[in-house]
Amino acid sequence: MQIRHARQEDRPAIWRIVEPTIRAGETYTLPRDMSEADALAYWIGADRETFVAEDEGRILGTYNLRANQPGGGAHVANCGYMTAADANGRGVARAMCEHSLRYARERGFTAMQFNFVVSSNERAVKLWQGLGFETVEHLPGAFLHPRLGYVDALVMFRSL
Repeated sequence: MQIRHARQEDRPAIWRIVEPTIRAGETYTLPRDMSEADALAYWIGADRETFVAEDEGRILGTYNLRANQPGGGAHVANCGYMTAADANGRGVARAMCEHSLRYARERGFTAMQFNFVVSSNERAVKLWQGLGFETVEHLPGAFLHPRLGYVDALVMFRSL
């Protein structure tokens, strides 16, 4: 699997990954009816670097990396990851996170923080923990899950 910076021509493949995740409304706080243009503007925004995970010419996942906060918080990285539904369980998210940790360190970030990990996304929570992230805050009932109702969100952090 190769992870590289996203290119303009990757936008349709990124949308094919991002759209079902947004529409499901189970892991991101984005509006479930978000348009393609708005979703891609968010995911590939000027304030972040966007990557794709590719295997045999097929894009299986995407992530973006940015400073978690401007100014005094700019030394802490923040990332978002999405994997194609038919690529779940193939190590795509792990590969993207490992890549993001190395890349963030190379870019001079000293830590990485995930601001809002939905607690019911147990596979992601377990993966992030396995990669050295600690839950530093529980936000009780902070996310309205479409099937489960109000669930906790987690702030997860690790030093680089």
